[in-house]
Amino acid sequence: MDSTFEPVSETADVPLSSLHTQSFPALLEQLGISLLVTTYQAGKLVILRADQGLLNTHFCNLPKPMGLALRGPQLGIGTRNTVQEYHANPAVAGTREPAGRCDCCFVPRVNHSTGNMQIHEMEWVGDELWFVNTLFSCLAVRSVAYSFQPRWQPPFITSLAPEDRCHLNGLGLRDGRIRYVTALGQSDSAGGWRATKKDGGILMDVSSNAILLGGLSMPHSPRWYQERLWLLESGAGSLGYFDESQQRYQAIATLPGFTRGLDFCGAVAFVGLSQVRESAVFSGIPITERSQERMCGVAAVHLDTGKLLGWVHFDQGVQEIFAVRVVQGARYPDLVTADEGVLDGAFILPDEDYQRVPGEYRSSRGDH
Repeated sequence: MDSTFEPVSETADVPLSSLHTQSFPALLEQLGISLLVTTYQAGKLVILRADQGLLNTHFCNLPKPMGLALRGPQLGIGTRNTVQEYHANPAVAGTREPAGRCDCCFVPRVNHSTGNMQIHEMEWVGDELWFVNTLFSCLAVRSVAYSFQPRWQPPFITSLAPEDRCHLNGLGLRDGRIRYVTALGQSDSAGGWRATKKDGGILMDVSSNAILLGGLSMPHSPRWYQERLWLLESGAGSLGYFDESQQRYQAIATLPGFTRGLDFCGAVAFVGLSQVRESAVFSGIPITERSQERMCGVAAVHLDTGKLLGWVHFDQGVQEIFAVRVVQGARYPDLVTADEGVLDGAFILPDEDYQRVPGEYRSSRGDH
């Protein structure tokens, strides 16, 4: 084995631990990025960042976090019964430890109560935060007056019922608009997708209501990137794309885990991997029928060759990953949670109002 691909133990001051290849933090450093990863099973948002040749895994406690929507300084997180919104603030970043390291800090701004509607993937569209409302089999946006506002349903769904009829899960943009979704089945009955979970998954075009692909094993994470529609066939543990000319799914890499959560930087795809539990939900799908050991973590895959470039493996406490997001241009981000004292003194003002604040109260970094 190449020496740059040997696993390295990582034991940060957190209750969970991981292993990683030396190539993984080197890749983050080379690309000038970091990663946000959610694990609803462990109740954590995990920030993956390079730290002097090792991978720093920073864990933030959140109630069952799943979907992530990230656009510039705006971050949305779907949790068990809320949609939480954060905004990056440079002044707060300057106060984080270790001193001088944090280059992006997300501060909480709004918390929408939604009820437990099984929020899956999320995306920003203009000022609206769209999300997959899996329980009600629809796409929705947040609301001040209501738990959610439905915006789209698959045409085969005939009512707005809290029955998880088709397990709508993946959401993808194209040209800044909602365009693609994935679902685990084409069912209009309560939990009906479970009967065909092995090969009943679909990829849909929201703009036309057309089913682009069928016969998929638990598809997830549709993404338009570099003029190609990528997605994960989670039940087969693969990363691939929609071959429009052949009207089929073309896998480029098969990975040792249930693939769920996908983002890109340059020629690299970052793919979430889950061990998946031996349960009725995951029985009878290709990945659980293999003898290969499954891992939980994130894999880096080269898009042109399908080659595995590196990985991080959570070896304790985390078994399932949901979302993976690349934080562009930030090597060492952080997130302030609602229980931290820093919120008592973090006052963020519009430019014109900030100019009226006496100098001794302004941030030493000049941010506001």
